[in-house]
Amino acid sequence: MQPDPTPYDALLLVSFGGPEKPDDVVPFLQNVTKGRGIPEERLREVGEHYFGFGGKSPINDQNRALIAALEADFTAAGLKLPIYWGNRNWEPYLADTLQQMADDGITRAACFVTSAYSSYSGCRQYREDLARAVAAVPGAPELDRLRAYFNHPGFVEPVVDATLAALARLDPEQRDHARLVFVTHSIPVSMNAGSGPDGDAYVSQHRSVMEEVVERVRMETGHRYLHDLVYCSRSGPPQVPWLEPDVNDHLEEIAQSEPVPVVVIPFGFISDHMEVIYDLDTEAAATAERLGLPFARAATPGIDPRFVAMVRDLVVERAAAQRGESPERAVVGALAPCADLCRPDCCPNPRTPLPSLGQTS
Repeated sequence: MQPDPTPYDALLLVSFGGPEKPDDVVPFLQNVTKGRGIPEERLREVGEHYFGFGGKSPINDQNRALIAALEADFTAAGLKLPIYWGNRNWEPYLADTLQQMADDGITRAACFVTSAYSSYSGCRQYREDLARAVAAVPGAPELDRLRAYFNHPGFVEPVVDATLAALARLDPEQRDHARLVFVTHSIPVSMNAGSGPDGDAYVSQHRSVMEEVVERVRMETGHRYLHDLVYCSRSGPPQVPWLEPDVNDHLEEIAQSEPVPVVVIPFGFISDHMEVIYDLDTEAAATAERLGLPFARAATPGIDPRFVAMVRDLVVERAAAQRGESPERAVVGALAPCADLCRPDCCPNPRTPLPSLGQTS
C-alpha cells in the first residue's frame, strides 16, 4: 500500500544556509547577525572558521545529499512528492523557493526543519522565517511545519550506533573507562528557560535523548558509561549567560580529575555542520590531544537510511493527522512526541514578537 501524502503536494526542506565560497562569508555572517550592530572586522574574525575550510560551509552540500537520499527513499516507498529547499540565511532563500513552488502550482507543503530540538532559534525563528516568506510571495503555498523529532527512533538510533562505533575505535584496554561527552549548540540561558510550552525544553529534550542513548549503549556493551551534557559554539556578549560548560572547558576538567578516553557525540546536530567540523573535529580534538586524552568523535545521522525514512514517516504521519485520522507517532525515551502545532507562548522571540506559522490560535 502506497503512503498517502494528502493534503500535501510537496515537501519543503528548511535550513540555516551557509556560504559557498570565500566571497560569501562576510555577507552570510551579516545576514546571520542582522540588526545586532556587529562591525565587519569582527565578522571577518568569525569568518576565519570558514576561510580555514576554503570559505565554504558544509551545510549546503549536506542538504543536497539529504534531498537526493529523500528522493530515492520516497520513490522506493511510492511516496510521490517533489522536494524543495529554502534557507534562512543564504541561497536558496525561502522566499525565492516559495516563488518557485507557487510557479510550479504547489498548493500545500509539509516543512522539515533541519533542527531537531525546541528553542527560539531552532523552532520559532524558522516559523517566523516561513511566515515572512509566505507574506512576501503572492499565491504562496500553505505551509505546515512537521513536529520536532529529537526523540523519533530514526534520529536516536543512528546516534546510538555512532556512539558504539566511536567506542569501538578506542583501545580495548581503555574502552570501559571512556567518558561519553554529548555536545549540542549552546544558547542563552534565557532562551532555554522559554523553550517549549513549559520552559526548559531545550535542555530537557537533550537530557532525555542522552539518557536513552546511554541506556541503549549499556544494553549493547554491558557497561554503563559516565556521561555529560556540554555545549559548543557560544556567541554573543560575555555578560549574557549561555548554557555551559563549553566542551573544551569540560575536557580540561576531565583531564584534571582522571585522564580517560572521551567519545564526543554531536547529538545536537543532524549532520556535520561547521560546529562539528570546526568546534569539535578541530578545536576539541586539539584540546584533547594537548591534554593527552584519547579522542573519538561519533558520526551525526546525516543520510543514515533510518534518518531519511524518519522524514518520510513524519510527512505521512502529519498528512494523516490533517485528514482527521489518529496516526501512530513513533517516539523513544521518557518524553512524549511533540505536538504538531506550538502554543503561542512557546519558544518566545527574545526581542520582539513577530508573526509565525504553525501555532495554535
